Amino acid sequence: MNEQIRQIADRIRGLRDIAQLSAETCAQDLGIPAKTYASYESGEADIPASFLYQVAGKFHVELSALLTGEEPRLRMYSVTRAGRGVKVARRKDYGYQSLAFNFVDKGMEPFLITVEARPESEPVPLNAHPGQEFNYVLEGTVMVVVEGHETVLSPGDSIYFDARHGHGMKSIGGAPARFLAVIL
Repeated sequence: MNEQIRQIADRIRGLRDIAQLSAETCAQDLGIPAKTYASYESGEADIPASFLYQVAGKFHVELSALLTGEEPRLRMYSVTRAGRGVKVARRKDYGYQSLAFNFVDKGMEPFLITVEARPESEPVPLNAHPGQEFNYVLEGTVMVVVEGHETVLSPGDSIYFDARHGHGMKSIGGAPARFLAVIL
């Protein structure tokens, strides 16, 4: 088990224990099967960012507290230098870098996301979460799928969508892609 996944799983379990909720109740509240919830909380499965976002909302904590174990402290402004955002390497499909991990009470979650090149025949992995999302392509070419609608984006292109709908991205053209994702 990846150490970072284990630590995040421990934080999720700790929040549930503090709230004195059963795993089954949390799974139901978050709209996922109890078995799936148990696999996330045990660290046995990759934990999707959409699930972490839901957990943070349910327990009224900052997403960065789940990712790093530290509460954000900055209130006026936050600077994240190139390559210094909190990296979240949990899923084979995406590499996340939180760009405002140390700012308190964020109204949005900005991420720099890298999508590695994968065979074009592979399906796009989908997820959904509350809120809205904005993606702006910086490098490479990305296929974005929102509820079965496919859109190809190149550098400088962007998409804004209701994140409650199943969505996912994959790099096409044989090279990795990077994009800015803002979750509201």
